[in-house]
Amino acid sequence: MKKVEHKPSKRFLEAKTLVEKDKVYNIEEAMTLAKKTSTVKFDAGVEVHVKLGINPKKTDQLVRSSVSLPNGTGKTVRVAAISTNGDQIKAAKAAGAVIAGDQELIEAIKAGKIEFDVLVATPEAMKLLAPIAKILGPKGLMPNPKDGTVSANAGDAVTNLMKGKVSYKNDDSGNIHVMIGKASFEESKLIENFKAFIESLMKAKPAAAKGSYIKSVVIASSMGPGIKVAL
Repeated sequence: MKKVEHKPSKRFLEAKTLVEKDKVYNIEEAMTLAKKTSTVKFDAGVEVHVKLGINPKKTDQLVRSSVSLPNGTGKTVRVAAISTNGDQIKAAKAAGAVIAGDQELIEAIKAGKIEFDVLVATPEAMKLLAPIAKILGPKGLMPNPKDGTVSANAGDAVTNLMKGKVSYKNDDSGNIHVMIGKASFEESKLIENFKAFIESLMKAKPAAAKGSYIKSVVIASSMGPGIKVAL
């Protein structure tokens, strides 16, 4: 089968000329460029891509955490919650969970009804997830204490996620990819979110990781050119 090559659009190529290939920009200059080089007609996301100096094949060097972005992401997040405690289910619903329950939610997931973006679980409910772990895991939906999706207070967890708490973990190449807002945000708000994420990422450094931890940082709007950032 012949491989189809996708040529960059004229808009992208024009935007790319605004970015100096080998220049590493300070965050203020980089954020101005990220907004300016957004080439799509919709309100693009602003993404941060970090190359880490870890060995992703070693479990003691994996990076997984979460951060509450001070200005949110601009994205509507659908949160679901599982608990065996009726009060926790009520609290999750009151906080804005699109669905909250116990065994009936497990059955819905088994049937393929995954109408949410993030799943929160109270600690005692984790054992209920064993039969659906193979469904949730590949979709990145398995609750985990490290990213705040396993919580004894389901209401607070749902609130935090809806306000702009984002989870992140390294991919197989040792890179991290996080959306920190929208191109329509004020630059100052995007910069605040960027700094909050980098601070969180530094705290998440595994003790086993040696040498340079953060190798490079690039920001870009959705489908826009990458812009190297100095820390």
